[in-house]
Amino acid sequence: MNAVILGVLLMLVLTLVRVNVIVAMTISALIAGLTAGLGLKESLDAFNSGLSSGAEIALSYAMLGAFAVAISKSGLTRILASKLLLKVNNTNTNNETLISYFILFIILMCAIASQNLIPVHIAFIPILIPPLLIIFNKLKLNRRAIACILTFGLATSYMVLPYGFGGIYLYSILHKNLIDNGLAIVNNQVPLAMIIPAIGMFIGLLIAVFISYRKPRTYNKSELTINEETKPIDNPKKVILVGVLAVAASLFAQNISGSMILGGLVGVVIFTIFGVVKWEENGDVFSKGVAMMAMIGFIMISAQGFAAVMQATGHVDSLVHSAAEIFMGNKPLAAAVILLVGLMITMGIGSSFSTVPIIATLFVPLCLELGFSVMATAALVGTAGALGDAGSPASDSTLGPTSGLNADAQHDHIWDSVVPTFIHFNIPLLIFGWIAAMVL
Repeated sequence: MNAVILGVLLMLVLTLVRVNVIVAMTISALIAGLTAGLGLKESLDAFNSGLSSGAEIALSYAMLGAFAVAISKSGLTRILASKLLLKVNNTNTNNETLISYFILFIILMCAIASQNLIPVHIAFIPILIPPLLIIFNKLKLNRRAIACILTFGLATSYMVLPYGFGGIYLYSILHKNLIDNGLAIVNNQVPLAMIIPAIGMFIGLLIAVFISYRKPRTYNKSELTINEETKPIDNPKKVILVGVLAVAASLFAQNISGSMILGGLVGVVIFTIFGVVKWEENGDVFSKGVAMMAMIGFIMISAQGFAAVMQATGHVDSLVHSAAEIFMGNKPLAAAVILLVGLMITMGIGSSFSTVPIIATLFVPLCLELGFSVMATAALVGTAGALGDAGSPASDSTLGPTSGLNADAQHDHIWDSVVPTFIHFNIPLLIFGWIAAMVL
């Protein structure tokens, strides 16, 4: 059996039966390596070599976690939550639905802005979502719907909007790798090629919010939500002013340096300088920030090790070439197989930004050989990359929502984030990516 298929399927099965994601990826990587004939030492060496490339990502998330804790300690988001809570408490039952959809819309706009307008990626989630859990509970909002909204905003916006992270994905990564592998395409054609797959994700979002998870869901009151409801906020005007300054300075530092680490550090320092976060609390801020984002960081590091083993097996190439030989001359079937192969590769790695260079190297020559148009090729490669972000256990687009929604330990990563986003986004992506390949 192909080692890549075996590794990814085993990882998914293990995570679905509630094996820790890091443990599942490590076991799956080693078994895939052994299946490919690498041997235990070679498999471990490949896994370890990949771990180093995830260190910067992990440190970035840890620093952003510290910034999130600083904002939480300042009470900035609780000011917003308290105003919303007052509105909810003063609203009769007939208007609760309207307020619920208004809150969901605001969350969606924040998620989109985090990719294209204010590129902070998932850093806003542990800042914004935990203080709102009490409101979600009062309105009995299904957190699986919120997970889908967050993942949609995090993934779909960079697929079609060439600004912020979207500019990096569409132009610096996707377009560059398409050109490097022999596809003659203008950069402004790439966003157009991704419109049809993005429509599929939008339809999936509508199904999730208005059909699948429309019914109310009851959650227990926790210590977190009780504290958020009762804890007073000192000098809210100062908190708002310093908070706005810290966020603006953090974004400015991140944009000019390209470093999330520096951005998070600047934000924490400003909160400390102005006394919103006390100097003696700095250690607590960083330790809690690391604790908050540690799981995400370690999963991202493990994903890099998993990806390194998958590449070391050499079975990615054989998987694609076998598909080309079997389905030569049958473009509809070939497009479906390409997307399924892309799903297997990207679900294991969990990052479109990391997998596009691998996928483009394999798929662009294959698509040209099979006679796909330039736009269809771009759609297939771009969609195959996005599949990893939309519903992978190792993707920050699913890990991020879990980090916020599970702040009171009532939201399971696999069954409440990964499975819902896989169903409502990956399946539509496969269908609409195939449609794009046929009509473009």
